[in-house]
Amino acid sequence: MALYGERGFEQTTVAEIAKRAGLAERTFFRHFSDKREVLFSGAAALEALLVSTVVTALDDQVPIDAVVAGLETAGALIQQRRDFSRQRQAIIAANTELQERELIKLASLASAIANALRQSGVREPAASLTAEAGIAIFKIAFERWVNGPDELDLPTVIREYLSVFKDVTARG
Repeated sequence: MALYGERGFEQTTVAEIAKRAGLAERTFFRHFSDKREVLFSGAAALEALLVSTVVTALDDQVPIDAVVAGLETAGALIQQRRDFSRQRQAIIAANTELQERELIKLASLASAIANALRQSGVREPAASLTAEAGIAIFKIAFERWVNGPDELDLPTVIREYLSVFKDVTARG
């Protein structure tokens, strides 16, 4: 992260990252397929947490509330690393290749959520629509949180944006 901040993503090499971390390049590639993955390495764990929380929440909540419960849980985890999130987001915002990778990650999360909803009995198109709406809520809430004042709480912003979403869809 420091190298990306100092030199920019494009100018930073794997050799420099490995050297800064006190590793051989070969060791770097045991953990990451390329230098982009340094920024996206927690995606699988985040997805697993999100999906398991959604499935559990479906026991007593409607699908959109279950999805947002999962997003709030993920948000609480992300909240603990606010400085990292801000650095990461600045690096991604400065590079179109990374922006594309971020969108792929969000699409993958939506797909995983939709699949979990379907496996829990939510039919199509409701499963896909609910998952996509949840990710849209998260994306916009995250942007506000990461660029906002320090006192903002990500899970709270996610819940607020769900309320806005419900208000907009209820009024038509």
